[in-house]
Amino acid sequence: MDKNRMEGAKREFKGTVKEVTGKVTGNKGKEVAGNIEKNTGNVQKHIGQAADHKRDAAHKRDDVDRRP
Repeated sequence: MDKNRMEGAKREFKGTVKEVTGKVTGNKGKEVAGNIEKNTGNVQKHIGQAADHKRDAAHKRDDVDRRP
């Protein structure tokens, strides 16, 4: 699993918590910061997923190339 995938999921979760905390407390700044962090984590997670797919495709291609 790509490091970006794990870090992105963690960042997304932290951003969601921050966003909800901002909504509950009425702190608009914290809410917006949480939303930005959540979306940044989501993008980072998808970058990691793309890297995983690319690596998997390369492994499959190598496996096909090595067949007798």
